[in-house]
Amino acid sequence: MIRIGLLGAGRIGQVHARAVSSVPTAQLVAIADPVSAAARSVRNTYGCDIRTIEQILVSNDIDAVIICTPTDTHADLIEQFARAGKAIFCEKPVDLNLGRVQACLAVVNETNTTLMVGFQRRYDPDFQALRAAIDAGHIGDVEMVTLISRDPGAPPYDYIERSGGIFRDMMIHDFDVARWMLGEEVETVQAAASVLTDPEIGNRGDFDSANAILRTASGKQCTITNSRRATFGYDQRIEVHGSAGSVTTDNHHQSRITVANEDGYTRPPLLDFFMTRYIAAYAAEIKHFVDCVANRAQPHTSGHDGLMSIALAEAALESVRTGSAVRPADILNRKNN
Repeated sequence: MIRIGLLGAGRIGQVHARAVSSVPTAQLVAIADPVSAAARSVRNTYGCDIRTIEQILVSNDIDAVIICTPTDTHADLIEQFARAGKAIFCEKPVDLNLGRVQACLAVVNETNTTLMVGFQRRYDPDFQALRAAIDAGHIGDVEMVTLISRDPGAPPYDYIERSGGIFRDMMIHDFDVARWMLGEEVETVQAAASVLTDPEIGNRGDFDSANAILRTASGKQCTITNSRRATFGYDQRIEVHGSAGSVTTDNHHQSRITVANEDGYTRPPLLDFFMTRYIAAYAAEIKHFVDCVANRAQPHTSGHDGLMSIALAEAALESVRTGSAVRPADILNRKNN
C-alpha cells in the first residue's frame, strides 16, 4: 500500500484525491491546504487527516506526495520532499524559469527520487490507443503530427498573470504530446501568437491565439494550434500522418448518440471542461504513479519531460519575439552557462 499526502485541495487537488481513492494499492493519508474549508471537504470525502505541509514532510506514514499547490511553490516543494525521501508527483510545470527547473532536477537526481510530472494527456485512453497504433506499425514511419487545442474560454485574468502565459500554461501540454508522438527531440521551433479573442488578455501580457511548428533533425514536423476560444466546446484533436497511413483522435461529446431525422444528423454538444474531458486520464496517471513508486520504476512523464516542455515553451516565446526559428538546445545551453 502506497501512502500518499496531498498538497493542495483546489480543483485539481480534488481530482487527484478522487483518483487516489480509485487505486486499490494507494491510500490518501493526509491533505494540506491553507484554506480550511477546502481541506475539510477532502477529509470528509476521503477520510484522511488534515496536516500542514511541514507535518507531511516529516510524517513516517507517508511514502509519496502529490503537489497541487501554486506553480511558484513547485520547485521548492520538490526539493524539500526529495531530500525527505518521499516520491513525488507534481502538477506541471516544475517552474516557469528554466534555470530553476534545471536546479530542481539536479536535487531530484542527487537524491535518486521518483519524480513524475503531471502531463495527463499521455494517459488518456484515446491518445494511448493512437500511440499504440503507431507503435504497431499501422501508419508506417511518423512524418507529420497535427495537434489542435482550443478552450471554450480563457481562465480568469489573475490566473493568466501568474500562469506563465499561453505557451507555458496551455501549449506546454501539446509540446509534451508532440515529443511523444514524434518520437524524437525537437530541433527548431517557429511560433506566432496574437490577441484575437479578448484585448484584456493582451493588456495582462499574454496571447490568446497561438501556433507553433516543430521540426526534428530528421525532418519530422508537428503543427500546434491553440486558442482560448471555441464556441462549440472543448476542442482536442490529434492527427498523425505516416508513410503508410494516418491515425486520428476525435473530440468527446456529452454522449455518443447520433440523432437522424428530418433535420439531418445531429450529435450532442462537446464536453466543455478539461477536467471532465480528461477524468479517465487523471485516474490512469495516478495509478501509473503509484505503480512506479511501488516498483521503483521510471514514470512515463519524468522531470526530464517537464524540462523539455518548458524549453520548447521558451523557444516558442523567443520565436514570437524575434520572428525566427529557435533551437531549444540553444535555450538549454544558455540556461546552463
